[in-house]
Amino acid sequence: MTKIIALTCLAMLAFAANSVLTRQALGSGAMDALGFAGVRLVSGAIMLALLVTLRAPKSWRAVPRLGNWQQAGALLGYAIAFSLAYALLSTGTGALILFVSVQFGMIARAIATGDRPGGIEWLGIAIAIGAFVYLVSPGLSAPDPLGSFLMVIAGLSWAAYSLLGRGSARPLADAAGSFVRLVPIALIMAIWGIVQHPPTSAGVLLAIGSGAIASGLGYAIWYAALPFLSRTRAAVVQLSVPAIAALGAALLFGEVLSARLIVASIVILGGIAIAIVGAERRRVPLV
Repeated sequence: MTKIIALTCLAMLAFAANSVLTRQALGSGAMDALGFAGVRLVSGAIMLALLVTLRAPKSWRAVPRLGNWQQAGALLGYAIAFSLAYALLSTGTGALILFVSVQFGMIARAIATGDRPGGIEWLGIAIAIGAFVYLVSPGLSAPDPLGSFLMVIAGLSWAAYSLLGRGSARPLADAAGSFVRLVPIALIMAIWGIVQHPPTSAGVLLAIGSGAIASGLGYAIWYAALPFLSRTRAAVVQLSVPAIAALGAALLFGEVLSARLIVASIVILGGIAIAIVGAERRRVPLV
């Protein structure tokens, strides 16, 4: 159990690091958003392919055929929208909008396929939506509208990526395949971005860290812990990522945590947690 807790904590730190590293690179102007996304995808592909090959040395030739183009397309949409959004949003705000959008995407898919939420779930959803509207509604401390929209697209794309891969018997290998399929496109993005806005060495290192470590190693760690977590626990524990990202950015780079963000985070994440737990109780009869 201690090992699973450690792996889960490391995975959440890695997911939060993606937001911190991306915002630091783009917010400081150290790299272009498109170039950052391209370098991130290429470095993530290299790391994931390496991890899969280390597990099964003879499997490297099969990596480009793993995963599928639908997942790869969702991954590309996520990576581009995520980078563009973080040129406009603070770390904590971006991470909150991203993970809320992922959960809303999952819930919407469940409803569309015939799953009918109960009263407790609807209450949690209503609370989360109301607080989300409060967060993005016009005001002096409201996040950038375009950045918010782009991060919603990133979250919905990631939800699609996750749903397309649900039930996979080899999630790490499929993730590697999806990343590798995007390498040609990612290289074009990286070159274009680098030519249009020459990056600093720090910007390139941040992009590589986001792709190889926070994404590649982070996914590997998460997939190692996931089989030992229930679907509810896996969903709830991911709600810690926005808080970790916001705190990390505040401690490392001095980002200010507005009262609006703090209040909205508590209410939104609390509402989603209520909805997730309510769904679990409805599906598993209490005895």
